[in-house]
Amino acid sequence: MAGDGGEFGGLIRPFGDLDRPGSDRKKPKIIILDRDSSESPTHGDQEGSAYNGHFGCTCYHPLFCFNQFGDLERSSLRPGNLHGAEDCRPAFEPVVARYRDRKLRRYFRADAASAKPAIYEFLEAEAYAYAIRLPTNAVLQEQISHLLTRPVGRAPNYVQVFHASFSYQAATWRKSRRVVAKVEWHPGKLYPKVGFIVTNLSRPAARLTKFYQGQGTAEQWIKEGKNAINWTRLSCYSFRSNEVRLQLHALADNLGNFLRTLALPEAVEHRSLTTLRERLVKIGVKVVSHGRYVTLQLVEVAVPRELFRKILSPIDDLRPRPAPA
Repeated sequence: MAGDGGEFGGLIRPFGDLDRPGSDRKKPKIIILDRDSSESPTHGDQEGSAYNGHFGCTCYHPLFCFNQFGDLERSSLRPGNLHGAEDCRPAFEPVVARYRDRKLRRYFRADAASAKPAIYEFLEAEAYAYAIRLPTNAVLQEQISHLLTRPVGRAPNYVQVFHASFSYQAATWRKSRRVVAKVEWHPGKLYPKVGFIVTNLSRPAARLTKFYQGQGTAEQWIKEGKNAINWTRLSCYSFRSNEVRLQLHALADNLGNFLRTLALPEAVEHRSLTTLRERLVKIGVKVVSHGRYVTLQLVEVAVPRELFRKILSPIDDLRPRPAPA
């Protein structure tokens, strides 16, 4: 029953494309794709609704794939009881195909739900460099046992961070792969915080973990979609209807990000979609009708006149101009 958007995916593509008219983002040299999933709570006997133990609720379990600019490249609605990596490829393959013939360095980041050998092999075949969180196990813990003993001496009042890099091959893997470990000793804690990343990148361990941490921005963009676009409101009975609603929400999210990256001045370009909705889209307006024209008087508290003029100017620049005679 899972859906990857199908014909609806075309709604997203014009705004997910990296080449944008009038943008400083023309011809980027790299593409970074971040994949993550989230819950969309359901109510009643909706098709595809199921209990998800990870989220602790009855829900749908949609997948999202973003690029490094916050554009939603693909979304896929799935039943609530599917694992995070199930039906991942149908949602991800159209994005891979979109950039297959582009001269770009390709990167992929994801949480532990994508730690599957089939996904590693697919990314390697498509020449993607990847960093994917790896669930811990006894073998991995043994590899870094020397880092799991509290450092000698008085504990400092700051976080101590250690890294390790080694080759590892799980029983289900066809070959060994590089694994990077990060161990954090926090003040006042008896045990360290440990994380593992499987990767085919050769960069130093500290740089690799910093690169992987960028995957957290996908969680932030999903949070923005929930707050600003309300894309968890999938209240139809049929699964198909809710799939359409999710794609329309995704289109609205990309329109908002399109506005933020192309039309906003530098002073406000980092504002969240929620803030833009409340202070720019939903501002108070008084309509004054005259004989030959209509005047819109906007509240200047949230958006000053000069700032509003700077927003309208780049929007006007996007308008196609007639060819010179």
